[in-house]
Amino acid sequence: MSKKDTKDEAADAADAPKKSKKKLLILVVVVLAAVGGGAYFFLGGSSEPAPPEPGKVFALDAITVNLTDGHYLKLRFALQATADVAEDLDGSKALDLAVDEFSNKSVAELGDAGRLKSKAALKKKVVKAYEGEVMDIYVTDFVMQ
Repeated sequence: MSKKDTKDEAADAADAPKKSKKKLLILVVVVLAAVGGGAYFFLGGSSEPAPPEPGKVFALDAITVNLTDGHYLKLRFALQATADVAEDLDGSKALDLAVDEFSNKSVAELGDAGRLKSKAALKKKVVKAYEGEVMDIYVTDFVMQ
């Protein structure tokens, strides 16, 4: 065996542990990344905020809204406040939004599906108008004539 062959064997023997250490290090990093990602996903790493805690419910006075063709709607609803609200809510904004939402609609538009659609639209507007103080609305009276 020549000196050159002996040096090549020695270099190959020295490279073998380095390659296996690199593979082990890469494997450990991949496993840690997978475990961390799984923990984030399963333990609540979602970007959705937690729903607010419900507080007091504020019942509002009934209102009468003009519909088309001489019909009327008697509407009464309540505001579900969040737990952060310490004082009584003024329902004026919500009542005004309700008048805007239901005025000049027909009886046919406010049938079952239309009533639910209009309620959802009203809820969205009320929640936005009260800036985190109101989380839901409850329709307690809905009479068309």
